[in-house]
Amino acid sequence: MSRQTRNSSKQPVPAGLLVMDKPAGMTSHDVVARVRRIMGTRKVGHAGTLDPMATGVLVLGLERATKLLGHLALDTKAYLATIRLGASTSTDDAEGESLSFADASGISDEELSEAVAALTGDMAQVPSAVSAVKVNGRRAYELAREGQHVELEARPVTVSRFDPLAVHREEAEVVDVDVLVECSSGTYVRALARDLGEALGVGGHLTRLRRTRVGPFGLATVRTLDDLEQRPELSMDLDRAVGTAFPRVDVDADTARAVAHGQAVAKSGVSETYGVFAPDGHAVALLRDRDRVAKPVLVLRPAG
Repeated sequence: MSRQTRNSSKQPVPAGLLVMDKPAGMTSHDVVARVRRIMGTRKVGHAGTLDPMATGVLVLGLERATKLLGHLALDTKAYLATIRLGASTSTDDAEGESLSFADASGISDEELSEAVAALTGDMAQVPSAVSAVKVNGRRAYELAREGQHVELEARPVTVSRFDPLAVHREEAEVVDVDVLVECSSGTYVRALARDLGEALGVGGHLTRLRRTRVGPFGLATVRTLDDLEQRPELSMDLDRAVGTAFPRVDVDADTARAVAHGQAVAKSGVSETYGVFAPDGHAVALLRDRDRVAKPVLVLRPAG
């Protein structure tokens, strides 16, 4: 089958989301650039980044849906990862320079379980020095790559699950642990690998990372770049995206018209941001209940 792009088909680009399976070796910006070419539009943005070595779920918005990205409730994430115990690196992952080695072969499964349990729950985590955290207006990884010493403050995070799935002891002195991590936004799995190695006294770093879910978007709906080249279509249109990511409130035509004009309307009683749908089934706006009324947070289909 020959490759097709919306540039060649001259079709208008619809608004909606693409849930991509980011390949290893590409930055999130690289994926955005490729999708812009395939879909034939500059209006492409992404919600949350993935490191170049990481693979998995990366949510992109196209056209009007780019405005939706900042409102998506992507506060929980899930990963499959492999942690190598017995070696630490400058980036807390396999792409950094080696800093130390120690014999990890004597670590028992019980010791591993206890150390993992201690890194589960609410905690203060120091991000990796090559994270995207800003220091005096610049990303920490930019400073680190320039050779500057970066000290970051600990931040509150929640690791709801940190489960060892398999322990590999094939290589002398190092132990590879496959893990499942479910955590809050802002948690660095590389930092978990670092802290696990430090807790066990042998050092540790991440050798594999795959994001399997971000908010309500998981691997079941992902598209690869090759898939997209062959079939340049959205994962979900704007209506389905809003219905997937937010509570749904259906309203009558008069209310939908008022919301489309940016007007306040009667409260719905929903405690979080919700999507308002017109009688024709289209999402009109995101609303949030205030003191006495509901006010638009984002109008998706303005009147006129």
